[in-house]
Amino acid sequence: MKGAKSKGAAKADAKLAVKSKGAEKPAARGRKAKAGKDPNKPKRAPSAFFVFMEEFRKEFKEKNPKNKSVAAVGKAAGDRWKSLTDADKAPYVAKANKLKAEYNKAIAAYNKGESTAATKKAPAKEEEEEDEEESDKSKSEVNDEDDDEGSEEEEDDDE
Repeated sequence: MKGAKSKGAAKADAKLAVKSKGAEKPAARGRKAKAGKDPNKPKRAPSAFFVFMEEFRKEFKEKNPKNKSVAAVGKAAGDRWKSLTDADKAPYVAKANKLKAEYNKAIAAYNKGESTAATKKAPAKEEEEEDEEESDKSKSEVNDEDDDEGSEEEEDDDE
C-alpha cells in the first residue's frame, strides 16, 4: 500500500478540511460586512480601574519578577481594587475623568473632520458614477449596433 495514509494523517486532513470550509463561508444573510477600523480614530479613555491597573502592574512586577501570568496580575489587582475605599479610589477616578474629558474633545474633533471629509468625497463619487453610467450607455449602444450588423450578414448568408 504505497499511497496509503496513516490514521493520524487522515484525521489531520479532515480537521483542516473542516476549518477551511468555515473560513470560506460568506457573511450571514442580512448582516453587513464589518467595516475596517480607522487608525486615526482616538482610543477610548480608560476607566478608573484601568488607570489603577497601570500603577499596580509596575508594583506587582517589582514584587514578583518571576511571575509572567497575566491572569495572576489581574486577579491580584481586582482583589486590591475591591478592598480599596472610595477615598483611596478618588485619585484614580479623578485621573480617569480627566482622560475621559480629553477623549471627548478628541472624538468631537475627529467626528468634525470625518464629517467634512465625507461631504467633500461624496460629490466626487457622484460625478464618477455619472461618468460610469454614460460610458456604460455608450458601450451598450455600440454593442447593439454591432449585433444589428451581424444579424444582417447572417441573413445575407442564408439567401
